[in-house]
Amino acid sequence: MEVRKMRQIAQIAWAGLGMVAFSSPAFAQAAGAGGLNLIDIAQNMSGIAIAVAVILFIMSFWSVGVAIERVYTYNMARKQSKLYAPQVAKHLKDGRLKEAIALSASKDYRYSHLAKVVLAGLQEYQFQQETGGASLNREDVLDTVRRSIQRATALTASDLKKGVSTLATIGSTAPFVGLLGTVVGVINAFVGIASTGSGGIGAVFGLFVAIPAVWFYNFLTSRIEYFNVEMDNSSSELVDYFIKKTA
Repeated sequence: MEVRKMRQIAQIAWAGLGMVAFSSPAFAQAAGAGGLNLIDIAQNMSGIAIAVAVILFIMSFWSVGVAIERVYTYNMARKQSKLYAPQVAKHLKDGRLKEAIALSASKDYRYSHLAKVVLAGLQEYQFQQETGGASLNREDVLDTVRRSIQRATALTASDLKKGVSTLATIGSTAPFVGLLGTVVGVINAFVGIASTGSGGIGAVFGLFVAIPAVWFYNFLTSRIEYFNVEMDNSSSELVDYFIKKTA
């Protein structure tokens, strides 16, 4: 249900971006000069120009969809982690390890990046205590827990970055795709634009796709860095807890 909802939101957002593009001065001037509509434009575009336009629309749709899905995921991660942190801290303070593990594995905190990292450390510590902990010294147990937390942190960070690199790719390549469309003749599909000095509409489309993608990329990257700091702090605090517990 959540994936379907995200797709619907992305479709609405993409449609809104399309409306903004078609209401731009370049389009208004083209329509006023030659009475062009989308059908006329499509009929006058070459095969390469159509391919470029399709690629730009796909890139636009893709970047908006990724941005909306990531923003939703990050907001849920921040919200759930804010609720999770004080509860797990209380369980650990009271020495209720099993309750802390159950809380961390709860579906109510499936988006929480902190829950994933803490769960890995707690499960590894519990495993060592129940199985091999007796044959290992204190430092070996702590090292095992640290490695488990590091692996979980790396996997969680990778999951948070999912799709974000696509925005960087779209942001850096869309202007050149639009410029290519202008060079191969997209501009000629709009009667009168060249003579009125409105510029290359293909390049304008490219920038229209690239600017939001770059903005979303920078925004999401800053959120990832913030989450990484939170995970590092939680990992350090959890290791300190195990050091005191095994002292």
